[in-house]
Amino acid sequence: MEPAATETAPAQPRLTKREGRSPRDMALSLLVLIVPIALLLVFYRVVLSGDEPLTVDPGSSIEVASKEFTVLKPTGLGDDWRVSAATFKRESGGATLRIGYVDPADDPVQLVESTVPADTLVPAEVGREGKRTGAFRTDAHAWMVYSGRPGETALILTEGDRTVLIVGKSSEANLEKLAASLR
Repeated sequence: MEPAATETAPAQPRLTKREGRSPRDMALSLLVLIVPIALLLVFYRVVLSGDEPLTVDPGSSIEVASKEFTVLKPTGLGDDWRVSAATFKRESGGATLRIGYVDPADDPVQLVESTVPADTLVPAEVGREGKRTGAFRTDAHAWMVYSGRPGETALILTEGDRTVLIVGKSSEANLEKLAASLR
């Protein structure tokens, strides 16, 4: 009987210190990636004003809506009020103009002018849980103040066959400023 040959597993090759990756190498690799990303982010925010909301010109939507009903247009709002959206839509129950604003506090506010009956429009825009909480008077109009969906306030004006709503999560003072600017 022959003695059993002992098999030894081949030795795992070990990397020398020069062949391996050191923490310094990893840090340099990350730095090569992070610097261009940081530069692109700074360029986007500073040069391209990437944090500013997009603005649109509501003129064409207002012009089309003016053919359907008398449109109240904001006048005298500062440059810190930005129009972010403007649409006009004819529906079976009437016509609706919607203008979305970003107010000075960067909160969204929507101006809705419509010939859709108020008993249909108000619950759709304010929510079924909406309740009247007060009134606000401008030089030209008397507005009803409603609490709407959680965190929202609405100012509502009904005149003849037209209903005007200002709805948003903005402060009541900003909503009133928009209402006072409508002529």
